[in-house]
Amino acid sequence: MGYLGRDEIDAIGFASVGRDVLISNMASFYNAATITIGNNVRIDDFCVLSAGAGGIEIGNFVHISVGSTLIGARKITLADFSGLSSHVSIYSSSDDYSGALMTNPMVPLRFRGGANEEVFLGKHVIVGSGSVILPGTIIDEGVAIGALSLVKAHCEPFGIYAGSPAKRIKERSRELLNLENKLLSDPEKKN
Repeated sequence: MGYLGRDEIDAIGFASVGRDVLISNMASFYNAATITIGNNVRIDDFCVLSAGAGGIEIGNFVHISVGSTLIGARKITLADFSGLSSHVSIYSSSDDYSGALMTNPMVPLRFRGGANEEVFLGKHVIVGSGSVILPGTIIDEGVAIGALSLVKAHCEPFGIYAGSPAKRIKERSRELLNLENKLLSDPEKKN
């Protein structure tokens, strides 16, 4: 994987980009002017970030792993210290599959319908490989989502959720909050 240089990152036209940002030269961005990226962020190969009018907001110390997608008309937020494992899909828009309306973006809007709702991932959220997060989902601080989960409902803080649909299966330790404080008080903030 090769990373873009700062001049190449700036040329994409993001709304804003922090420092210490690593973006693969094989990642794709659509409507970049509505995407904000914080400090200490890494976006890996084959990721697709397709922002609608609501935009995509990526906090600090965030990792978006290989092949992940963030797509939709409404805002998608990844708060500080959150991370997506490989092949995670987050949608803030979805077609109506009932047959009452047509589907796909090539059909004029007046013939289509579906869900358009914001998606929010709080601080310290980790989403396991192959998981899908649907429009309107709120994943509160400290939640861990197991691999191959389908998340379509509110996830309460510091729970571990898994399954299709995802259900809370146990509690998650809050020790990571102490580690966050140590990291943020470290003047170098390096490995």
